[in-house]
Amino acid sequence: MFTRQDAETLDQTDPLRDYRQRFRLPEGMIYLDGNSLGPAPKSVFEELASAAGTEWADDLITSWNKAGWFKLTDTLGDRVGQLVGAAPGQCVVCDTTSINIYKALHAALSLRPDRTVIVSEGGSFPTDLYMIDGVIQTRPDLTVRLEGRDAVTLEELIDETVAVVLVNQVDYRSGRIRDMAKVTEQAHKAGAIVVWDLCHSAGNMPVDLDGCDADFAVGCSYKYLNGGPGAPAFIYAARRHHGQFRQPLSGWWGHQAPFEFNQNYQADPGIRAMLCGTQPILSLRAMKAGLDAVADVDLQLIRQKSMAMTDLFIRLVEERCEGYGLSLFSPREARMRGSQVSFRHENGFAIVQALIDRKVIGDFRKPDIMRFGFAPLYLRFADVWDAADHLEQVLRTEEWRQDRFQVKGEVT
Repeated sequence: MFTRQDAETLDQTDPLRDYRQRFRLPEGMIYLDGNSLGPAPKSVFEELASAAGTEWADDLITSWNKAGWFKLTDTLGDRVGQLVGAAPGQCVVCDTTSINIYKALHAALSLRPDRTVIVSEGGSFPTDLYMIDGVIQTRPDLTVRLEGRDAVTLEELIDETVAVVLVNQVDYRSGRIRDMAKVTEQAHKAGAIVVWDLCHSAGNMPVDLDGCDADFAVGCSYKYLNGGPGAPAFIYAARRHHGQFRQPLSGWWGHQAPFEFNQNYQADPGIRAMLCGTQPILSLRAMKAGLDAVADVDLQLIRQKSMAMTDLFIRLVEERCEGYGLSLFSPREARMRGSQVSFRHENGFAIVQALIDRKVIGDFRKPDIMRFGFAPLYLRFADVWDAADHLEQVLRTEEWRQDRFQVKGEVT
């Protein structure tokens, strides 16, 4: 039987063990929700103090040049690009994931003006589907095909009528990984453009946008990139599409000469055409601290530890919690699974609340999914063992039945 001492031994030989010291984590908390919001890097407080206390307070507007504020979208974009397999000049940090999905969909459609079908996943994170609906409001000629509604698999929906495929690399509920190279190749054979949502993969596993011949990609920075709550998102456009696509939010930051203040819009010839308006500099500087914390990390090591931790959690939970009504919702095979494990239980919400009360932080997704995220940079194998132990205690004692664990807050 695997013991806590065995977990501690794994921690002692873990090549990533020192990265934990780069993050501020509450004493006694086992944080398994980095797939929703990463913890604060210790360097963020100094970063924000400098940006607000000196650059804004003392240098004021001169900081647009002096502190490089105006180009943060590009410099941070290239740093994100290194984490998702994009060569420099193809990625910018800006806006939100939702806004960037809207821009990317329109950009993709502009490259296929003779096509009118969008393909996506019926089980996608809702904002992806909402933004598709928003695009359709401007293009009533468009139709949507959804995996799980119009066909069993995404691949069945892709043919020569499809303009764009919007797809997640990692499913937000189950953690299932989609084969980027395979889907992109099939879409391209049909003449379609692909937009990849990387929210649950960027910074936590190797991604190869250029190598997979991807077209567009979007993602957030507040999960595994630890950029802070509501941190700016990012958007990628393959260099071969630069100067050809058009996105509808033609704000002044996307102009080829923004400080010429011309009346007519002329898009930047490169990736900056994806920008819109003035960006939140303090949030960008907080995001910079998150990127600093992962700057020298080996993504292959992260992936290896991620698979080992999620494998261990599944093993421990199934050994110790058999007979309590849990069922594995994530793929059992590690290579098919992102850095999270999801179990189903009819009382999942209350169980998660009981765990949170014990300072084991996971989250819940309707109708019955308990999600546990394993971010390898700051989590230990001992945390995995302890989390499984707490889950077993909550189920065995039925403490989740307490009335206070049935109450749902505004955010679940």
